[in-house]
Amino acid sequence: MEINTFAAIVTGGASGMGAATARMLSKQGGKVALLDLNIDAAKTLAAEIKGIAIHCDVTNAENVELAILTAEKEHGPARICVNCAGIVHSKRMVNQQGPMPLDEFRRVIEINLIGTFNVMRLAAKAMIPLLPVGSSDERGVIINTASIAAFEGQIGQTAYSASKGGIISLTLPAARELAQFGIRVMTIAPGLVNTPMFGNLSAEVQKTLGTSVPFPKRLAYPEEFALLVQHIIENAMLNGEVIRLDGALRMQPK
Repeated sequence: MEINTFAAIVTGGASGMGAATARMLSKQGGKVALLDLNIDAAKTLAAEIKGIAIHCDVTNAENVELAILTAEKEHGPARICVNCAGIVHSKRMVNQQGPMPLDEFRRVIEINLIGTFNVMRLAAKAMIPLLPVGSSDERGVIINTASIAAFEGQIGQTAYSASKGGIISLTLPAARELAQFGIRVMTIAPGLVNTPMFGNLSAEVQKTLGTSVPFPKRLAYPEEFALLVQHIIENAMLNGEVIRLDGALRMQPK
């Protein structure tokens, strides 16, 4: 499916991989709506790419529904949905303070997994009535963000890995379910990406992390994530699959 002229929704679009994706979509002629809790950063980027910024909590059903309707009023119904909203979390299941508080585990699942599903279901609902486009008669594509932690979660990543593993597990059944409507579902599982979460680390630590990647020996760029998003959108045969974006990295226990 071509990106040019089509409307797109990017959750977590104010920074990192979401921001890089938003810039790519705009450059390719897409009309981009940034859904993010950080509305100030989203507005700044929206002004840069001539998109719109919408305050959105992906865990709230009514909030997401309103955000999608708002984006549709401005740009028309979205045929592209890229889910980048999420949080990182690192804490041992049982540590010196005792067992991890259950609410912490629940919060990570709520934002990363349930938040992704919440946007998926509402984006798909809006895509189903659209007329098919292109030689493959597509109505839309949904791209989710997981992590290689879903495959090789490290010590302290039980909650995070579980949330990302859930995204991976729902990819194929969601793709099969939406296939009858001409809607594709794909997931990207990034490795170490140079996003704001690494901003507090020293250059030396970042270099050390980068050298753990077999090749290329560096952190991935958010633009490389966006480049993969572009290819997925444009290649209609990519459906129901998870693609690792990690330079052949396999994470060690810690």
